[in-house]
Amino acid sequence: MPFNKKKDADGNEINFDEVYKRLIHPAIIKAEMIPIRADKETVGGIIHKPMYERLILCDYALADLTTANANVFYELGIRHAVKPYTTIPVFAAGSKLPFDLNAVRCLPYGYNHKKHLTAVKKDIAAITQQLKLAKRVKTTDSPVHQLVDGILFQNSVAHQKTDIFRDMVDYNNNLKNLLAKARKVKGGKDARIRAIEKILKTKIKVEDEETGVLIDIMLSYRSQSAFDKMIAFIRSLPAHVQQTVMVQEQLGFALNRVGKTDEAISVLQEVINKNGPSSETYGILGRVYKDVFDKAIKDGNEVLQESFLDKATEAYLKGFEADWRDAYPGVNAVTLLELKGDVKKVSKLAPVVEFSVNRKISSKIPDYWDYATLLELAVIENDVEKAKANLKKALSVPIEGDWMFDTTIKNLELIDTYRKKRGEDKGTEDTMISLLKEQKQAFNK
Repeated sequence: MPFNKKKDADGNEINFDEVYKRLIHPAIIKAEMIPIRADKETVGGIIHKPMYERLILCDYALADLTTANANVFYELGIRHAVKPYTTIPVFAAGSKLPFDLNAVRCLPYGYNHKKHLTAVKKDIAAITQQLKLAKRVKTTDSPVHQLVDGILFQNSVAHQKTDIFRDMVDYNNNLKNLLAKARKVKGGKDARIRAIEKILKTKIKVEDEETGVLIDIMLSYRSQSAFDKMIAFIRSLPAHVQQTVMVQEQLGFALNRVGKTDEAISVLQEVINKNGPSSETYGILGRVYKDVFDKAIKDGNEVLQESFLDKATEAYLKGFEADWRDAYPGVNAVTLLELKGDVKKVSKLAPVVEFSVNRKISSKIPDYWDYATLLELAVIENDVEKAKANLKKALSVPIEGDWMFDTTIKNLELIDTYRKKRGEDKGTEDTMISLLKEQKQAFNK
């Protein structure tokens, strides 16, 4: 908004400091939000950097369009470009708005150039109501996002970012620390889940909470394999958080873990249809198909087994093709090609996957999956010493939950089963399965 006293196109003076102090500030407080008015200082003719940060990152923005101030319109344009929702324009009733803003819903407030604000109580109530509505319903109010299809904003989080999201976002440190402690409570999973739920019930109001905190709770449930609770929590999230790519991917992941296969496939396929191919989405979809394939093996259903082995392989290959830097779908594709006995394709793809994961390790902080990938590739190569070396490295980095061990064990068990069928068993996979099971046991103590 403008500052101090400014004149409109007709030469009438408006006291914007009064508008802020008597109208906008109290309305924001009543909506249970924290008001911050952008600093009017400039540096070298450029608007102050913190002002841009607030403008782009704040959960809600209110823009006073009275006098058609050039700075305000520039800032509104930036906001509309990066945020599809939660921007509320207001203006002094009777002032002229540019033609281009006729389609934007603006909230008028009463102002007389002699008496100044003329309906303070009524206008405070109206602004407060709009802000509260914005909390509950994230309706797209940016004309850019309403009219231009296919715009992607800060929505998608790649595979390696999912697990470190909570460390990359600057959010409530107190809640962050409480959740970190809850995930380490002694007494087993049930005690840790109860600690997470206590924080959720006593410390958090979901509709008002920062996205970082909400994602941390979701991942905290995942770390304890509390997938039913994770699903219920995701479905309680505000629409703007729930519909992000990352959260929908994690919903598909959790649905698969509780045996809701068809629903998991539907959720993940919808993400792909809306947002295009992604290594993470295809990686999770491949996992769903692989679990159906695994069940078909146990049930002795050979037709279903072959069908879902093909589906899983195709999904993982598409995921690796979408982004070869993400080794997760790549190593799973190699594993399934190994099950098929396709030596030629394995020999072509395995070195690319190994190169990919080694590049990531050299340029970023490695995680469990990096070393688990190298372990799995070593097993496929029948190099037991190399596999053991990578297991040691995998144990030296943070491990979120025992389900991570389970994932690697399952892959090696599949390799073991198929190799034994073909009479190619060399014992490497048996050795590593035993070692991983020992480590899983130790982790849960």
